[in-house]
Amino acid sequence: MSRNDWVEGFPAAVTVCDAEGRIIEMNAGSRQVFAADGGDKLIGTSVLDCHPEPARSKLAGMMAGQKANVYTILKNGRKKLIFQAPWYKDGAYAGFVELSLEIPGEMPHFDRDAGQT
Repeated sequence: MSRNDWVEGFPAAVTVCDAEGRIIEMNAGSRQVFAADGGDKLIGTSVLDCHPEPARSKLAGMMAGQKANVYTILKNGRKKLIFQAPWYKDGAYAGFVELSLEIPGEMPHFDRDAGQT
C-alpha cells in the first residue's frame, strides 16, 4: 500500500488544493460528489471557481488567513459535516483540505468529560 492509498477508498469526499488554490487531489468520493462539475477534470483548476458567492469570498478569506471552517449541511436529503482546514508541509502553509462526511440524522453523542463511554 502506498502512503495515500487509504484516502482513495475513505468513505468521504476529500479534496485538496495547493497554496494558490489549485485543486491538486481528489479521492473517489470527491470525484463522485463533483462528477457533474467535471470530476477529476477539476484537478488543476481553482477551487474558488467551484464556489458561488458568497462562499467564494469566504473561502478566499479563509485561505488568506489560514483559518478553518466547520459546519453541517443538508443536501439531497443527506446531512453532511463539512470540514475545511489549511494543511502545512515542513511548517509552511501548503493549501486547504476539504472533508465532506455524510452523517446520520440521528447519532449517539458521548460526553467523555462526564465519563460517558
